[in-house]
Amino acid sequence: MASIAADVRRQTVTVLFVDIVGFTTLIDELDCADVLAVQRDYFTAVSAVVREHGGVVEKYVGDAVMAVFGLSSRRPEGGAAAAVGCGLEIQKALSGVRLGGAHEISTRVGVATGEVMVDLAAARDGGFGMVSGRVVATAARLQAYAPHDTVVVDDTTRSLSDRAVAYQELPPAVLAGRSGPVDLFRALSQPTRTCVLAHQP
Repeated sequence: MASIAADVRRQTVTVLFVDIVGFTTLIDELDCADVLAVQRDYFTAVSAVVREHGGVVEKYVGDAVMAVFGLSSRRPEGGAAAAVGCGLEIQKALSGVRLGGAHEISTRVGVATGEVMVDLAAARDGGFGMVSGRVVATAARLQAYAPHDTVVVDDTTRSLSDRAVAYQELPPAVLAGRSGPVDLFRALSQPTRTCVLAHQP
């Protein structure tokens, strides 16, 4: 096992990925200045909701946003419920909104919970931190699998947050890189505020 630096810690967190459905087709029809306007509006809206739910935006990649929840908590239940609530709130906030002044979009969200290495020295801009672990790839693949305008979570996230969130079981899916089918669940309701607060440190 590789040695671990003093400014790196092992922790269970919840990772959220959100992207725009059909973004490649959308930008193929737009001038680059219009693409920039869409991205600015989209990233601004998403990052605001992430902060409201106690998450940290880890990176922007094209039309995807990756955020991490539970970094400051010793209770992974709170991070899981907050991430699911954030995903639902992002979709609500973007519903019917014309980004860049002209373009309505659909999004899909994937949420997964697991153990990562958190590199505290990688923090940038007052709160951006690097996390490394299989859960990052799982969340990204769940997002790619999610139906339009839905939030899809893995079984770990569901089990940690099912006291606060209602879920619908979906057919298991075989995700790229995984040896067997993965149980998936669609979030149906915002977490109850009292349950989320009860899980905070």
